[in-house]
Amino acid sequence: MQKTAKAVIIGGGVVGVSTLYHLVKKGWSDCVLFERKELTSGSTWHAAGLLPLFNMSYSVGQLHKYSVELYKSLQAETGQDVGIRPVSNIRLATNQDRMDEYHQYAGVAQTIGVQVDFLTAEEVVEIWPFAKKDGIVGAIRHPEDGYVQPADLTQAFAIGARAGGGKIHRNTTVLAIEQLSDDRWKVTTDKGEIIAEHVISCTGSFARKTGEMIGLDIPVVPVEHQYIVTESHPDIVQRRKDGLPELGVLRESDGSWYMREEAGGLILGPYEHGAPACYLDGPDAQSEYELFQEDIDRLMPHIESAINRVPIFEDLGIKKVYNGAIAYTPDGNPIVGPAWDKKNFWLNEGHSFGITAAGGAGWQLAEWIVEGEPTVDMLGVDPRRFGPYATKSYLIEKNEEAYADVFTIHYPDEERMAARPLRTSPCYDRMKEKGAVFGQLFGWERPNWFAPEGVEQKDDWSFRRSSYFEHVGNECKNVAENVGLLDMTAFAKCRIEGKGAAKWLNTMLAQKMPVRPGKLALAHGLTSKGGVHSEFTVQRESKTSFYLVSAGANHRLDHDWLRKHLPGDGSVHMTDLTNSMGVFVVAGPKARDLLQPITGSNLSNEDFPWLTGQETYVGHAPVKLLRVNFVGELGWEIHHPIEYQNHIFDALFKHGEKHGLKPFGIRAMNSMRLEKSYRLVGTEMSIEYAAYESGLHRFVNMNKKENFLGKDALLAWEKKGFENAFVTLGVSDVDDADVIGNNPIYHDGKVIGRATGGGYGWRMQTSLALAMVHPSVSEIGTKLEIEILGKRYKCQVLEDSPHDPTNEKLRS
Repeated sequence: MQKTAKAVIIGGGVVGVSTLYHLVKKGWSDCVLFERKELTSGSTWHAAGLLPLFNMSYSVGQLHKYSVELYKSLQAETGQDVGIRPVSNIRLATNQDRMDEYHQYAGVAQTIGVQVDFLTAEEVVEIWPFAKKDGIVGAIRHPEDGYVQPADLTQAFAIGARAGGGKIHRNTTVLAIEQLSDDRWKVTTDKGEIIAEHVISCTGSFARKTGEMIGLDIPVVPVEHQYIVTESHPDIVQRRKDGLPELGVLRESDGSWYMREEAGGLILGPYEHGAPACYLDGPDAQSEYELFQEDIDRLMPHIESAINRVPIFEDLGIKKVYNGAIAYTPDGNPIVGPAWDKKNFWLNEGHSFGITAAGGAGWQLAEWIVEGEPTVDMLGVDPRRFGPYATKSYLIEKNEEAYADVFTIHYPDEERMAARPLRTSPCYDRMKEKGAVFGQLFGWERPNWFAPEGVEQKDDWSFRRSSYFEHVGNECKNVAENVGLLDMTAFAKCRIEGKGAAKWLNTMLAQKMPVRPGKLALAHGLTSKGGVHSEFTVQRESKTSFYLVSAGANHRLDHDWLRKHLPGDGSVHMTDLTNSMGVFVVAGPKARDLLQPITGSNLSNEDFPWLTGQETYVGHAPVKLLRVNFVGELGWEIHHPIEYQNHIFDALFKHGEKHGLKPFGIRAMNSMRLEKSYRLVGTEMSIEYAAYESGLHRFVNMNKKENFLGKDALLAWEKKGFENAFVTLGVSDVDDADVIGNNPIYHDGKVIGRATGGGYGWRMQTSLALAMVHPSVSEIGTKLEIEILGKRYKCQVLEDSPHDPTNEKLRS
């Protein structure tokens, strides 16, 4: 065995071998893969090999598209037939909500270049003659979809990797992983040791055992997945003899199963409730080609559903039932990217659809490792989207839920209920008493909206305007006319301090750091290529101390990014304050009237101007008041030691009744942020868009003396020319469904952009969308079209921040 390598990949399933293949393709021929048994001897060998392009995620959708295209070319490159069969797939719908989901997905597909055809019930049975059309209201079809042979695919990747110099060691078990003082990794195996610059974990069901070796609690627990392989049926056999095409993959989403042709018979794969988590501490050391005992009783409702749709299924004898482990994460998406708190350790784990994702995940991870950044926005699969709240017991409950919900309709406002509530701010019960209907973010419970008296505290999820629509509107109206309170305790918060803090932050963030204590700045961390990685509100506390606030969903991501860039000379220190500090937002024209009698600061414009902060008190509690908010009204954020939260809450409501104080939720905040054209990281701001494409010109200070991260790349990108421009759109003639994001935008019949977000602006009484479009159609007044649930609507480019464009309300 060689003594050193550029990278070591652990795990010889399709995901690991794809990662090796793509690293070699990027020019890293000095890479080594270790597999404890034989290639594909884990979950890969018992996978059904399906290639579902369908995915509501913009990120994952691009990975799946790349995979399917790559698999079609691998045989020509490697000489290995991967058994790809582009037989297409058909997804059935038996209700209108499912069709709404399909129309929303079709918009996503258009923006990434995936063909989707809509079918009637009659067209379904023409293509799939063994199916009954009863109850079908429609369907979609991917003509490029199908299946592949997982073992052959893995061998093709191995051939391609070896041809480029990559090494594969089978029957080699990794025993220990240790990071050295120079940040390289020592990997100890039962065949010897090797030193590598990078280590990539692709260990599937062993992910948690791999994590234990380096002190990481990796949020992956497998779930048992069963599928049935039947004996052949004479009618299916006869079709093939007659030269008719192979049946496409059939998915009855509302029955929660897939079916495909196999050797003259059928495969049925249900996703049932009650499928248990497995390998809670990893498989046995000798595990290889392992299956669990089948449980047909658990599958019976799905078998009956399949018989109802495909009557010949009842006539088929069972040849084999496969019951094997498939890795899952709490949201069902894989974890692909850098591990937190560890330099040069990478994760490619948690693949519940590993055959489909393997190519794309290996591609983007190789880009990330070699080039320093991926080329696709990977927020939806980044390992740092979960936090330490994701304990093993949490994972068991959430991953079983994710498995059971594979075919559940995924509404844009859905909130999955397992393992909740978990993280609650002190005012949780008080908010609940006031009618809060909660959502979850990074484990935190946050009020999404408030049910007035007499209205059930329950969500009504939909792709259209749901029953809470008017209640959110009333919350917006109260903020605009009186004053509202929002709990934003989930914000990520930290303190950066030390003699080198100011200089270091100026090299990390594109905005110039505030010079005067108390002053605030909105600042962005760019990628090495000039895109946007993070957004922070920064308050200068003193000469050597800064307080940073960022999105709660990006807590681990943002803090890991900062921590990994800290200088090694001890001149800068970082303290995570997220769990020790609560946050309230008080906003509305009467915010000053509410706060002034119970705070120690003079809240006049002269003494407390916009974009400044002060240390003071509310009631008897010490607080940090910041005059900034995300809704575009006069207001303050009240940052406070969390033990004082209920005292502050009670003081505000005790004095707030006469000012019309009412709580409001995240959905009202989102409505109001759209009216201000406020961007979010991961939607309007992304690694895929240059900071200038996102309209951040006033937040990028090219004149400061420090050469900040991404500056030169942004200038080079600007010189090359931009392909996108951020715009705010007013959408006409909308009646019951607003833009929610990933909606295609048209000009002269051609797709020229996509919505990144949208909704109804209650202060403007207008349906709105935020979008990235081609610069040629970004001028104010340009008329375009946008698709919502399969129907096109007229829209027009508005001025930036159409509500209060001069910020008079914020400054009032």
